[in-house]
Amino acid sequence: MMKIRAPLAILAGTCVVLGLTACNDSNNNADKSPLNERPDFVSGDVQVTAYNGINNDLLTAGLGASGLASASAPAFDDALNPTVEELRTLAIYSNYRALVDTSDGGGYGDLFGPQVDAPDAEGKISGAEYLAFMTVPGAVPVTVMVQVPETFDPQNACMVTAPSSGSRGIYGAIGTAGEWGLKKGCAVVYTDKGSGTGSHNLAANTAQTLTGQLTADESVASQFRADLDATERENFYTQFHDRFAFKHAHSKANPEADWGLHVLQSIEFGFYILNEQFGEESDDGRRVTVTPENTLVIASSVSNGGGASVRAAEQDTKGLIDGVAVSEPNVNPVVDTGFTIRQGSGPVITKHSRSLLDYTTALAVYQGCANRAPEIRDVAPLNALNVVTTNENICTSLSDKGLITGVDVDERAQAAQRILNEDFGIQPEQNLLAPSHFGLAVAQSISMTYANAYGRFGVEDRLCGLSMAATNPSTGEVAVLSDAQEAALFGVSNGIPPTGGVNLVFDDAGQGVPTNLPVSSSPSTGMVDYGLDALLCLRALADGRDPETLDPLTGEAADNAARIAEGIEAIRATGDLQGKPAIFVTGRSDAILPINHTSRPYYGLNQRVEGANSELHYYEVLNAQHLDLLNGFPGFNELYIPLHRYYFQALDLMYDHLKTGAELPPSQVVRTVPRGAGAPALTETNVPPVAANPDSGDLIVFESNQLRIPD
Repeated sequence: MMKIRAPLAILAGTCVVLGLTACNDSNNNADKSPLNERPDFVSGDVQVTAYNGINNDLLTAGLGASGLASASAPAFDDALNPTVEELRTLAIYSNYRALVDTSDGGGYGDLFGPQVDAPDAEGKISGAEYLAFMTVPGAVPVTVMVQVPETFDPQNACMVTAPSSGSRGIYGAIGTAGEWGLKKGCAVVYTDKGSGTGSHNLAANTAQTLTGQLTADESVASQFRADLDATERENFYTQFHDRFAFKHAHSKANPEADWGLHVLQSIEFGFYILNEQFGEESDDGRRVTVTPENTLVIASSVSNGGGASVRAAEQDTKGLIDGVAVSEPNVNPVVDTGFTIRQGSGPVITKHSRSLLDYTTALAVYQGCANRAPEIRDVAPLNALNVVTTNENICTSLSDKGLITGVDVDERAQAAQRILNEDFGIQPEQNLLAPSHFGLAVAQSISMTYANAYGRFGVEDRLCGLSMAATNPSTGEVAVLSDAQEAALFGVSNGIPPTGGVNLVFDDAGQGVPTNLPVSSSPSTGMVDYGLDALLCLRALADGRDPETLDPLTGEAADNAARIAEGIEAIRATGDLQGKPAIFVTGRSDAILPINHTSRPYYGLNQRVEGANSELHYYEVLNAQHLDLLNGFPGFNELYIPLHRYYFQALDLMYDHLKTGAELPPSQVVRTVPRGAGAPALTETNVPPVAANPDSGDLIVFESNQLRIPD
């Protein structure tokens, strides 16, 4: 599929309706393009900053490629009063390094990075940055941003969407879709998707402005404030002091239900900005000359951002998006039991398409014990993050509750691992990664935040007895977050505690006082078992049943579970990409978004929905996992290659396909070569390209209602 672009000279004399503007045929303007009008959903002022590409820039915040790779984070001149630019610099530094492995030998600076194939040795990019709030009915403010590089050519216009990954803020995709788009000369449109770093300190009543500075002035527009009036906030504080509310968890908006809309609005905002900058000048103002008809638009990003772009493509009724290229997308496909999944000669998987909350709460409950499985505990990288006695206590608690079998820790840990692999469709390739993720509280934090979001609960509801606060590192009890830590949250927070010094707190901990979840004991067991009672509560709400008896929930718990189930249905992906060309790139070892519930079943659903009209291509990469930054750590560097490399190749392939009609490679397994013992420097031999004509044994096919994936 090659996009045929109408020249600007032709469109200047044509009335084109974008949904951004209305054609104006009065006052003899019928032969002119419409006036460029600000979208109604944009709220407040649009902040504009120009960057010269020398002391500051769009991609690296003036740090350059070497600064992004430095282990020394940029500091504030005044730790309590950082400037807007200091916060932006720290945010770009933190978000880039969270998504990209910048360690020596991992490919940074050779195969990817700002400096690769860039005219500037440090990869700095000059241009303009536009930042604003946009609104969605019934939701909190959503941040939107457009970066227009100086190399943008309106005669050869392109645009890339960059919704943030995870729950990150507006710079959450700077190192992924942002880098690729800016280096290509495309405008890049970002959104925090209604999640983002917005935090509300309920004690000080401070919240973050659009640019990240703190304010207690409620008349100043902020990223998020809890839906509590002064009396309600004071009453809550009296019982639960020094707590925080976070935008994704506590907005009562289920932002994920609108992720597709957020991306589509960011594209419309992007066209408005481009026409403000490049539109035809007239006595009445700028006229629309940069349009979807003459601009190549790729919906992109990774993880949650990738899922948001997929939803946008499904919901695109205005023809804004030409193609999709995403990596490890968080998609929750509609459950379709009419097809199965099979890898090689392995078991046929029928229970695919579990929701994020379903499999994540299972990981939160069982993975702590599975960390001690004999085949895992001594070889899983960063398993040292986990406290052995706590993990063993989890095994004991699960056994006492009848949730696993076994006479000792070894047998119980193996039973927990079997449950995850056999009952929940976790691929064996993901087992080595899961212990590090548990140690980093990935499943635990996702379970807490998403249960709240899906059910539209507020901070005052303290779902499952959980809240968010700083804690004393010695006792685990709630503490005051330092002023310096709070001032830096915009620059360091990923939007989903534990982050930036704010932790998950089990208010009902067996210690008798609210306690940091990892060191909490459960009232039902009396053991420090990572507050297993709270995790089992979240699991019950995800499943609608008591985990121990498997009886349906009753009373308030049943009502809460029903609210959550309704929220999950609202975020399900349809599989209908409307015939748009699309590429999914996913690592087989992804232990955060397991492939049997995300990319694989989405591909199968798409084949069922679109059939012969499908233009979706799926590339499953061996020895690749979700968090490339971990590849810089011992153990990971020997076992895993950067999926980032294949994400950029997917974007290159999609761009060439849309630009020249170049054929996209068929769906396939990509066989990579780990760096191995000692982790010698990564080379192109380790990361061969997606094959234009792969061997038949590497092809991914959908036949007889079965998605067949080669080993």
